[in-house]
Amino acid sequence: MNRLKAKDLSNLSKTELIDLVTKLYGVIQDLEDRVSKNSQNSGKPPSSDGYLKPSPKSRREKTDKSVGGQNGHTGNTLQQINNPDLIKVYKVTKCCKCGASLEDIAPIRHECRQEFDIIKPRSIVTEHQGEVKICSTCLTSNTSVFPDHINSPAQYGINVRSYSIYLNQYQLIPFKRLQEMFKDCFDLHISQGSLVNFNRHCANKLSPALDAIKSDIVNSKVAHFDEISMRINGKINWLHVASTKRSTYYGIHSKRGNVAMDKIGILPKIQGTAIHDYWKPYMRYYQCRHALCNAHHLRELEFIYERSKKPWAKKMMKLLLRINKVVTHYKGIGENKLPDKEIGFFEKEYQQIMDDWFNEAPIEYTPSLTKRSQIEIRSENLGDRFNLKRHLILGFMYNFDIEFTNNLAEQDIRMCKVKSKISGSFRSDRGSSNFVKIRSYISTIRKNKQNILDALSSVFDSTTPLLPDWYLGRTV
Repeated sequence: MNRLKAKDLSNLSKTELIDLVTKLYGVIQDLEDRVSKNSQNSGKPPSSDGYLKPSPKSRREKTDKSVGGQNGHTGNTLQQINNPDLIKVYKVTKCCKCGASLEDIAPIRHECRQEFDIIKPRSIVTEHQGEVKICSTCLTSNTSVFPDHINSPAQYGINVRSYSIYLNQYQLIPFKRLQEMFKDCFDLHISQGSLVNFNRHCANKLSPALDAIKSDIVNSKVAHFDEISMRINGKINWLHVASTKRSTYYGIHSKRGNVAMDKIGILPKIQGTAIHDYWKPYMRYYQCRHALCNAHHLRELEFIYERSKKPWAKKMMKLLLRINKVVTHYKGIGENKLPDKEIGFFEKEYQQIMDDWFNEAPIEYTPSLTKRSQIEIRSENLGDRFNLKRHLILGFMYNFDIEFTNNLAEQDIRMCKVKSKISGSFRSDRGSSNFVKIRSYISTIRKNKQNILDALSSVFDSTTPLLPDWYLGRTV
């Protein structure tokens, strides 16, 4: 739009003024749409809301249940144990009433109270001495064999290395603070270079575990996919995640789309169902089935309704939530599918909402005055998606293995984003590569309810890292 000065407006005809006002109104609408986006009605993260963060709004329906733990909920109250590590006996020496001596009287019982505490940490130095003997027959010098992980005159032990990786890669403590922690808690002065080497050594030894994790996801019935930006050495890269309920695999690449997905090598091979948001590169893999994330749909529908008051958007939000509630109920009682009668009812209501959307949409568009606003375009595109991709949107209704949302992948990727916020960025490709390898392993171990520290110790203490039970053929 050309810049117009105030004096130029007086020379415009009535038709030209109407055209100009219409265009300006469209610009204002588009700007208002941008300002109206927040974490509740778009894909923007909550951290971007700032001081304009909207009031919390839950889509859950209110129930008559009271706040807090419900009946039957298993609590985690601290309980006494049968074999305490240390016992302290407090003797009764005199009567509290008359003052008589009780020194020689045996107690009839003990009132026991237990205190759970931790021992103040300290480092332990173990010296490994290998015998050297001279053969009396041939005079050959013979030296005993040290364990594989003992290969230097002085080195850090397995626990130091596993704790370092646990705190840095899982708890996301930066190197400098990690150095301070080892100094304050263990009186160990570890250089940052050593901490980096711990990560590198661990990542290099995880290849068998990562191959098993990737294979498990490829062969799964349902897998979740997502991606997010990650800055490496000052440049934007993309962190991709593939997730199941028992496995997580991260890959990092300079590209966001199919080039990266092909390089990672999971999505092109999966034969089951891939759950993701509606981004076209995902849809180019035809060998698998697809399902769309309805958390994204609910946010998009909410934005459309807030900005344009389209009735169909509100109706569709309520319908999706109601279907999910019914599906959750049937899952809870042990069913593996929705009754055909329920499916038919929901399909009919879905079609009615689509008919309402079609009737709300303009029959003919004439671009003589102005282009459509962004909210009109978004509403039409979203309506087209709900109309044409309904089998992908309602996948969770037809197949109980499919989740209502893609939250599994989003949860797996969230802490990686926290890592980038803490450190700002990765300084090298090697550092980012080590991070995604170790994080894939830790996330998988955690999903299978195995001890992370034990797993990290196994990386340094054995030829093969500890793997989940499903790798050995046992169902988790």
